[in-house]
Amino acid sequence: MKKIIAVALAGGALLGLSACDVDQTQEGELPTVDVQGGQLPEYDVRPAEVEVQTGTTQVEVPTVDVDVRQPDAAGTPATGRTE
Repeated sequence: MKKIIAVALAGGALLGLSACDVDQTQEGELPTVDVQGGQLPEYDVRPAEVEVQTGTTQVEVPTVDVDVRQPDAAGTPATGRTE
């Protein structure tokens, strides 16, 4: 189906172009451009001072006791296990 549409469009385009008679009546010319002077902007850039060190640090991590209790659910487990 896509091929038929493509062939029909290409045929229509060829028919349309063949029906036109194009004659160049005048030569084209690029415009004259004169560039003078100019200056690029200047920037004063000061990089940040970065100090990199390595070392060992001990971090105290608290012990958390979590007690989660869930009531027994009625029915068959979704996994099919009965354990």
